[in-house]
Amino acid sequence: MFKIRFGVAKVNKYAVRESGDTVEIVERPLDTNFNGGLTAILVDGQGSGRSAKQTSNFVASHCAELVKQGVRDGAVARAANDQLFFYKSGGVSATLNLISLEFVTNTLIISRNNPLPVYLGRWESPAGPDAEPAGAETSPEDAGELKPVLLGLDEEAVELGVYRHTRPVVRQFELTPGMVVVAFSDGISHAGERYNQGEKPLDVAAFVRGKLEAGNLEASQIAEELLELAMAADRQRPQDDMSVVVLTVAPSDIPAGTPAPRRMSVEILSQ
Repeated sequence: MFKIRFGVAKVNKYAVRESGDTVEIVERPLDTNFNGGLTAILVDGQGSGRSAKQTSNFVASHCAELVKQGVRDGAVARAANDQLFFYKSGGVSATLNLISLEFVTNTLIISRNNPLPVYLGRWESPAGPDAEPAGAETSPEDAGELKPVLLGLDEEAVELGVYRHTRPVVRQFELTPGMVVVAFSDGISHAGERYNQGEKPLDVAAFVRGKLEAGNLEASQIAEELLELAMAADRQRPQDDMSVVVLTVAPSDIPAGTPAPRRMSVEILSQ
């Protein structure tokens, strides 16, 4: 068994009351063997403020409903694109990230309709598929030593709502202990650009790599720290809505088949 944690941290654009980003955590339905799963939905509506929130809510609600019905992620993303395209006549876009766990196969599925990358860190053996090129010498000591590997899932992906036949980019991975996944909206990736003359002061990949190598599997802490770094880069006045979704996978000492509680904690300040 694995101990799986989701962490979410988000903030709205400075001087704007509503965030144009929407995040949902949805339970997937059980199959005949009572195996279900979880899906994190991250949607960034075009623009900011109320209109962007209406767009992101529209997309996220549609995705959540389909996930609850057991629809696969690729079909969920295509249906969301169709609905937004016809509802807004191709005039409004939204980015979508789906991060799903399927417990029946112990797999992680990441679907992107977002030009931004999703970072996935995991521990691999040098003799694995992502190891050194064939022919490279590996000592017996190194053969059994796991090393941190950071993958940037950055294949070209098209936003929802612009084209009629838009499809998601879908990647699937086996769940392994020590895995870290970080997805975020463009407010994170552009943080600090206004004050640094086009430089990129916030290196998200380096941040995730540091957490992976340190063995930090506190998803909420990772999400909070990344959001704080982005806000600091914007001098505590976010220039866009910012959202971070983090997934971590840790080993569990609970025997298989033992009932284990699921927990969720949410903190928000009313305005």
